[in-house]
Amino acid sequence: MTETGRDQIYVAHMLECIQRVERYVGTDKDQFLTNTLLQDAVMRVLQVMAESGQRLSSDIKSTQNQIDWRAIAGFRNILVHDYLGGIDLELIWVTVQQDLPVLKNALLKMSA
Repeated sequence: MTETGRDQIYVAHMLECIQRVERYVGTDKDQFLTNTLLQDAVMRVLQVMAESGQRLSSDIKSTQNQIDWRAIAGFRNILVHDYLGGIDLELIWVTVQQDLPVLKNALLKMSA
């Protein structure tokens, strides 16, 4: 499989993850902050999405240089390794509401 083909698989997967998070949380912050099952689901999907982002080629990432790809990888590492230190649910909420729509738009452009 070509690099472009692999990239498109990862882009599609990331978009699917974003759509799942959107379905899970909607706009109900209180439900997100009080429902641990929902929190766990969202954080797991974000982790998997970020892992796909790490697998994107430099070439395709460079087409959307407004996205902080390193920050996405760092966010994934926090989700995976900092669970005992306590995850900041407010930060997760802000990420879902503000950062995911920007990433989604970039991914849609990458998939075109």
